[in-house]
Amino acid sequence: MGVAGEKITIGVCVMEKKVLSAPMEQILDRLRAFGEFEIIVFGDKVILEDPVESWPICDCLIAFYSSGYPLKKAESYVALRRPYLVNDLEPQYLFHDRSKVYERLKAFRVQVPNYALVSRDYPGQELDYFAEQDDFVEVHGEKFCKPFVEKPIDGDDHSIMIYYPSYAGGGMKELFRKVGNRSSKFHPDVRKVRREGSYIYEEFMPTGGTDVKVYTVGAGYAHAEARKSPVVDGVVMRNPDGKEVRYPVLLTPTEKQMAREVYLAFRQGVCGFDLLRCEGRSYVCDVNGWSFVKNSYKYYDDAACILRKMFLDEKAPHLSSTLPAVLPWKVNEKKKPQVLTRQGSSGIIGTFGQSEELRCVIAIVRHGDRTPKQKVKLKVTEEKLLNLMLKYNGGKPRAETKLKSAVQLQDLLDATRILVPRSRCGRESDSDAELEHAEKLRQVKAVLEEGGHFSGIYRKVQLKPLKWVNVPKKNGEGEEERPVEALMVLKYGGVLTHAGRKQAEELGRFFRNNMYPGEGPGLLRLHSTYRHDLKIYSSDEGRVQMSAAAFAKGLLDLEGELTPILISLVSKDSSMLDGLEDSNFEMDEAKARLHEIITSKAEKNENSETPWMIDGAGVPSNASQLLPKLAKLTKDITDQVMLLAEEEDEKKQETTSSDYNEDLKSNQENGKNSYDQAKAFGKTTIDAARIAAGLPCGSESFLLMFARWKKLERDLYNERKDRFDITQIPDVYDSSKYDLLHNSHLNLEGLAELFKVAQSLADAVIPNEYGINPEQKLRIGSKIARRLLGKILIDLRNTREEALCVAEPRSETPFEPINKPNKDENEINNEKKSHKNNGDRRWSSDDDEEDKEETQYRLDPKYANDVKSPERQVRTRLYFTSESHIHSLMNVLRYCNLDESLQGEEGLVSLNALERLFKTRELDYMSYIVLRMFENVEVPIEDPKRFRIEMTFSRGADLSPFEKDGGEGSSHLQDHILPINGPERLQEAGSYATLNKFEKLIRPFAMPAEDFPPPAVPQPFTGYFSKGMLERLGKTDPLGGPAKKIKQASGCK
Repeated sequence: MGVAGEKITIGVCVMEKKVLSAPMEQILDRLRAFGEFEIIVFGDKVILEDPVESWPICDCLIAFYSSGYPLKKAESYVALRRPYLVNDLEPQYLFHDRSKVYERLKAFRVQVPNYALVSRDYPGQELDYFAEQDDFVEVHGEKFCKPFVEKPIDGDDHSIMIYYPSYAGGGMKELFRKVGNRSSKFHPDVRKVRREGSYIYEEFMPTGGTDVKVYTVGAGYAHAEARKSPVVDGVVMRNPDGKEVRYPVLLTPTEKQMAREVYLAFRQGVCGFDLLRCEGRSYVCDVNGWSFVKNSYKYYDDAACILRKMFLDEKAPHLSSTLPAVLPWKVNEKKKPQVLTRQGSSGIIGTFGQSEELRCVIAIVRHGDRTPKQKVKLKVTEEKLLNLMLKYNGGKPRAETKLKSAVQLQDLLDATRILVPRSRCGRESDSDAELEHAEKLRQVKAVLEEGGHFSGIYRKVQLKPLKWVNVPKKNGEGEEERPVEALMVLKYGGVLTHAGRKQAEELGRFFRNNMYPGEGPGLLRLHSTYRHDLKIYSSDEGRVQMSAAAFAKGLLDLEGELTPILISLVSKDSSMLDGLEDSNFEMDEAKARLHEIITSKAEKNENSETPWMIDGAGVPSNASQLLPKLAKLTKDITDQVMLLAEEEDEKKQETTSSDYNEDLKSNQENGKNSYDQAKAFGKTTIDAARIAAGLPCGSESFLLMFARWKKLERDLYNERKDRFDITQIPDVYDSSKYDLLHNSHLNLEGLAELFKVAQSLADAVIPNEYGINPEQKLRIGSKIARRLLGKILIDLRNTREEALCVAEPRSETPFEPINKPNKDENEINNEKKSHKNNGDRRWSSDDDEEDKEETQYRLDPKYANDVKSPERQVRTRLYFTSESHIHSLMNVLRYCNLDESLQGEEGLVSLNALERLFKTRELDYMSYIVLRMFENVEVPIEDPKRFRIEMTFSRGADLSPFEKDGGEGSSHLQDHILPINGPERLQEAGSYATLNKFEKLIRPFAMPAEDFPPPAVPQPFTGYFSKGMLERLGKTDPLGGPAKKIKQASGCK
């Protein structure tokens, strides 16, 4: 040892199955090739049967636990021979206990998910510190709300569960070691946690559907790979050789330090651990011990060289560990590069030059087909309902109550069942008001019983106290207030139908195959390589969330249920995608003016060249004559549905209350608890049995269908005042279209005619509700979509900045290699100080350590041998919202140049597109607006033409339910699904808007970047820039400001 010609012996004391693995063979072969080591493989017989005294003697030892390995026996050998250990043996016991792994990580200040331990001495043991409710568990007083993760404390038990909240449909996903092409399974009916063992409960970390596996060799080297997370759909992505698809990614400086701390904490020279990246932070959720990368020759080279140095430094420090100029082995790694983002001639609209590359896709999408939204209002004085209000508002007589949970809605259902009379026939003494009240209570009961189960997404109840009296306190000491009347408001409906789910999935597939250059699999590969920066946002509405999840399923070719996809990939942002902000006053003005125009019998004036410029554009000339016809047809439909409801009610009278309760009890015993996933998500197929039985599609009863039409009849026309409410026209249109598509089998006479009349009026009312003329449309649109517009500008600016980072010559700003030492502490602090002086809000004062790090997750170019331009990314931002935001955004895009500050500017939308939009009017379910940004890499950085914006839109599924559409109409009716129209240009063919122009025209209506809240963790790009690049960036700012203004726009991701 250390003598010339004498080799260092390396003992490999592991199970033969591990020795024969491809990565181990690759690395051992490289160590042998150096000519400095003798490799001795112990073998299973020696390890398991022979005494340690007869084991081979070696200088260095590779030993690690796997199934069946005698760890204590190996410890005895080490105590006897004292070889140098690559992986210490004693810490390997920790890997059998996940709680001890977390304790060790915390001791070394490595971030782990927030967790709590539940330890049982025997299966089923009841613990006073553990409690479980519908949507959370409580451990030692700490709540873990669903979704949460349940892991066995036993590190050898790989059955990990994720429990989902009722608002997402509930259920549980079981994760397990890969079996074939599966790594997880979803169980929609499992709601309760396990009680048979000891578990860790921890917060679920939404990672965007990607997990990161980190492999360390020594203290200074870490290789990271990303793969599709098993929590998404459980399908393992494999390459043509059958190997799981993984792609190397760069670690941030914080993550590199975490890798070093993991090495130090467990004293494992070769180690693997799992990393979760969530909202700009990274967490270690598991440490695996000895792990090698699969199928990476570059990693094998690195690992062999680092292990060689470790062995030489320990056993022959007098020898040089400098690597030879040429490594003593040859591996052919040359592979044909694959182009992922070259536009070429495969764009969806027109063709583009070979010098262009797609940089960004931004889509704003309306939700899919839904059931009509409904609302029931009634004043209640019943003591049971008033007591229920007090029960859930903390006993405050003047406080309103919102009931959404299954327990709350069950309490309300129990109360209404007692209050609702079994017979519809009222007494002779009953007034009309009393009869109406009884009917509304019956409707509330029917809504709560709909489907047999509850889902808070689509059924919400508000109880608002209206009147109070003073009553003596129960203890006789003074008086207290007590409510005697309250307003009950029940909102329901708006459920994503089976057709809506199908539409969203199909549109996702269309985007995958058409919005990105190249073949469909190109996007999947792009996404899996970390070169696709994807984020999906949704409003708070259930139908919008589910549309987003279904779209993601089609876009990324996922399988299985929507619950895991929703939780893993979709982020809610109600402030950006919900509500009408402060536009209500102007919208009321527009509706009042529209009422005058529609009800006026004066002749409607239209400008033949630009008809969209006049007040009330698109209103039919005979609108005032159509209103009475609309009211009569609505009443006719209501009368027909009433007869169906009465027939249904007569049949129900034959079923006794006790029979009903027995059925309910039986359902509960069979596991049909108070959740309904089909209701939360919309069924995937038509309920053929209901349709064959002559019942309404979905879960709507005839009673609720009658209530829906009766409310429309009553609200549309006030006979006593002889006044029409034009705001009800869209609802009449919505209901007639829904029933024509989904309930055509009921053969309601006059429904088709009602639809045509309602459509002609709705085509005028809906677009004019968002402004009676272009100027008002622009004002209202800018208020509703202000935050969304600001976010879109931030998306485009961030993309542009990142692209310019990569465009700079590599000699000036090289990318930091994965194992390159971190920046000098003073250098980082100086950068931080400089940013603070420049007013950059991305730096947080709360956590100095986090301030220093960048959280841009990227492909590692050193290991991406088969990917061309690995530094370049494509950013995709998908925003799912409702009709109001689609109309508002479109109005800003097409009328932005009418603003006083932009007089004389050419608009973003062409004249031809303005005409088509005027004729379109309705932006139906799954309508969308897409902005794609391209970079011409052959144009100088300073040239505004380097980045251009392409704008397209789709009218969505705006075909009439009885429109033939080239002979496909019958098939659409058969499955109740209307097709989605393809994209149309908003610009002339061959023309485009530069990014600078787009920003200039949109900025006056967008929320400024500095008004957005700063991110939880700063995300600067400064480390990629040289001084020269920063100067050039300043020149390209359309406002002419310094480069710091560009960086400010990067604060929101």
